[in-house]
Amino acid sequence: MDAVPGSVGTGASFSLRLGQTAFSSASLLFMSLGVEFYSYTAFCYLVTVMGLVIPWSFTLALVDGYSVLVKCPLRQPGILAIIVVGDWVLSLLTLAAACSTASVVDILLHLDGSYCPSKLCRRYQISAAMAFFSWFLSFASSLFNLWLLPSL
Repeated sequence: MDAVPGSVGTGASFSLRLGQTAFSSASLLFMSLGVEFYSYTAFCYLVTVMGLVIPWSFTLALVDGYSVLVKCPLRQPGILAIIVVGDWVLSLLTLAAACSTASVVDILLHLDGSYCPSKLCRRYQISAAMAFFSWFLSFASSLFNLWLLPSL
């Protein structure tokens, strides 16, 4: 069976997982730098979801790195099904968190400005952008793994 580029156990998957970890960490960092993030539910939701995505992506990056080093890709249907379901769930949660954060920041910026100082809102915008980048990579890796699953 040919390896699908981006599926678990390949170098492309390792790169996708490292990118997810980096963007999720950046999103969490930019959101947490502002001490007022707890005032809005969407911001708390983003922090919670990024707190779930970081260990998931980092753990799978370690699995991918190990698989690449020993040149033995992971091809067990049960484990791959768990990874696909986890990727899809976290991908949807990340998209929801990024969209809700972006919409709240947009509303705060279009008000008179008394609700969110521009420096703080810019930081929240960067956090939402990083969450969107993380979602894109997560969605890509879940599609690659879903593509591989029926062939096992």
